Amino acid sequence: MPRDRDADGRARNARPRDGLGRPLPHGSPGVERAPEGVVRTAEDTLAEAQRLLDSGRPFHAHEVLEDAWKTGPDDERELWRGLAQLAVGLTHAARGNATGARTLLDRGAGHVQAAADTAARLGVDGVELAHWARSADVTGPVPPPVLTTRRGLVPLRAPGGAAVPGGPPGP
Repeated sequence: MPRDRDADGRARNARPRDGLGRPLPHGSPGVERAPEGVVRTAEDTLAEAQRLLDSGRPFHAHEVLEDAWKTGPDDERELWRGLAQLAVGLTHAARGNATGARTLLDRGAGHVQAAADTAARLGVDGVELAHWARSADVTGPVPPPVLTTRRGLVPLRAPGGAAVPGGPPGP
């Protein structure tokens, strides 16, 4: 069977996917996929990734963050890579793969924390986000963190949606 290809001839899997990115049989109804290869501003990337995380679509948030990782400025790549890995970790947790979730959340946390200065410039608290990732309970779906807002740094929600001590009230 010939491989699915995009307009540029690159291999692309055209099979529909479920909300967690798992391939479904051809002809099955799937969820709309995040378009790949979109160049966005950092603010737009964070907003779109947050929207997808909040709607329970961490796999699709990963695709958005991966675009930034691949197309963003060199000095931002480690941050985008880490954020994409955090989204994959959330995907593994939602799929019931605690081992994969822990591995990717820890790996992503390392990249995000290493890029804390870059993260702060973009309104992301990399140190706090890394702490959240390392302490997340991955035995089931993990509530998403708040990545950023346009108002600057925002304390993260703790797992379960509760406010982080010293942060704003919970949702």
